[in-house]
This record gives sequence, C-alpha cells and structure tokens, in this order.
Amino acid sequence: MTPIGFSTGALALANFDLALAELERKPVDSVELSALRFPELRPLLESIPRLHLHRYRYVSLHAPSQFKGDEEQETIDALLRLAPPNWPIVIHPDTISSFAHWRIFGRRIAIENMDRRKPMGRTADELKHIFEELPEATLCFDIGHARQFDTTMTEAYRILQLFADRLCQVHVSEVNSASQHDRLSFSAVLAFEQVANLIPRQIPLIIESRVTEQEIDAEIDSVRRAIPRHTPALMPA
Repeated sequence: MTPIGFSTGALALANFDLALAELERKPVDSVELSALRFPELRPLLESIPRLHLHRYRYVSLHAPSQFKGDEEQETIDALLRLAPPNWPIVIHPDTISSFAHWRIFGRRIAIENMDRRKPMGRTADELKHIFEELPEATLCFDIGHARQFDTTMTEAYRILQLFADRLCQVHVSEVNSASQHDRLSFSAVLAFEQVANLIPRQIPLIIESRVTEQEIDAEIDSVRRAIPRHTPALMPA
C-alpha cells in the first residue's frame, strides 16, 4: 500500500507534538515534520530524540519557508548537525540565496514546486534550472501548487514526466486562490486523477490539507480517491 500521512503543520501549526498526538491512532505510516518558520526549526530538531516516530516508515522534514540575514546558514548548520541523515529535507527554492551552500546535502534536499505567487520553481522549465544548480536534489511534488498554477494539469503532467526519477514524496491538498491549503473538493479530486498514474505507488503521499482531528480520516479517503493506487497486474508465467 502507498505510504500516506500528514504534514504536522497542516494539523497543528507550529505544534508538532499536538499533531503527532492527533495522528497516534490514525491509519497513517508517514509524516512530515514541519518547521515553516525559522524560530520553529531548532526546537523541532532538538526534540527529535524524544519523539515517538517508530510507527512511521517514512519521515521527512520541511525547512523554513523564508530566511532573514544569517538564518539560511544557521538553518544549514542546524540541519547538518541535528537532522537524521536518512530524512528528506523539503525546501522552497525561492528561499535559497546560495545553491552552492545547499549542495552539501546531495539527495537529501527535496525541491518543492511552487504556487503562482512565487517567482520561481512553478513550472517544469523553472525546476529544470534549479536542478541544474542542485544536480543531486530530489523533488517534492506539490500537486495542489501545480493545479493552482495551471488548472488544466498540463504543467503537473510535464513536471511528473520530466522529473519522475527525482520524485521522493507528494504534497496533497487543494490550494485556493490565496495559496492556502484546503481540504480536497470534488473538482480537485477529478483534476488529480488525471495525473495520478504518473505517481509511482511507492511514493509517499503527505497531506497538507488543513483539517481538524475529526476530519483526518475523511481527508485520507479523499486523497486515496484522488490518487488511487493499483497493484500492477501480474505478467503471465
């Protein structure tokens, strides 16, 4: 079965302990620990040894979405010292001021495609330039961002076609006109189904929809409808 889970930031902004507690009895096996604001990063990293993460077969970390002054280098230093080496680190490409400084992470860095507000990283062509700077980086494909930028899903299709070999996880939510992450609507489910076959079944689905604890199960069901996973038919002997 496809790994599926939530971003902690979607469940409890800046409170990863609460988010993990809400997921404790839910049918998830993946989680993204979110530190979207710089002051959240160090407390999260320093808490990792005490967190009960043994039930998750996939764990990733979302780095801050903007930096001021020396915060970018402080983030790099903290991640190198405190983040487990097998965790993908998701980053927004527009936050990067020096690609050279991030190359040290190799495949650990997962570049996320951006929504229409951002100046870069929105299209396959823009991502191509970023991967030229970070040749070992992987891709965190945000299907909601791709749909918001191009509702025909053509750009989503191009991104998945061109960078299938880099794909490490998928962010799933509906991204509204204000670039906020909402629960999936019927139209979003239909749109995501158009490219679902390009997402390998082993790729983790990380839900970013802003939901309450009571809404978690229903949103998981919506995501499974939007990105159905089918076991390939066995070839005849």
